[in-house]
Amino acid sequence: MTLNIILIGFLAATFLMVIAKRITALVRTFRIQSIFLFLYTLYMGLCQQHLELFVVCGLVFILKVVVIPLVLLRIMRRINVEEDLGLLINPQLSLVIALIFAYLSYLFAHNAMGLPYSQASAAFIASMTVVCIGFFLMVGRMKALGQVIGLLVMENAIFLAASVIAGGMPFFVEIALFFDIFVFIVIVEVFVYKVNRLFTHIDTSKMQSLKG
Repeated sequence: MTLNIILIGFLAATFLMVIAKRITALVRTFRIQSIFLFLYTLYMGLCQQHLELFVVCGLVFILKVVVIPLVLLRIMRRINVEEDLGLLINPQLSLVIALIFAYLSYLFAHNAMGLPYSQASAAFIASMTVVCIGFFLMVGRMKALGQVIGLLVMENAIFLAASVIAGGMPFFVEIALFFDIFVFIVIVEVFVYKVNRLFTHIDTSKMQSLKG
């Protein structure tokens, strides 16, 4: 029951990201989603009593709940970016599309893969849904920061899927993954800052003139 509540919260935060119109709201809901991922990892650690899961749980909290949102907000302050995300699809239709992704993920898991209903299959369905929504956020938001958050949402979902499939990835793989994410965020901060200096904005729809 506890795990189901965590997964519902994880999905609910993702759906809130879909209807967010402002970058700060998107960052806040990403943090909420990451908190539920932290709670999921903590729950698995308490159930399995593996020390390395508790270490990973701490890393999830430090990096995804604290560091990454702070870095994204710092980028916003540094480049003085406009709050508007620049939606290609309105929030109502975006939410409908997200719900369709959830239904298709359910059909794929139970019909195509033949998974019986269980907490593990529910977590797998949630992860598939969030991967699709993360990709949708990447292509449906014109601001570079919104697209970056979409990629981070996909990474959260892949982390959840890996935990379900493998019962927790090998510890050294998880550490390497967290390091890659941290390096990615540093690179993104530099990249977005440079883009803003060159083009005075980070709206990718306004870069059409770069096409040959």
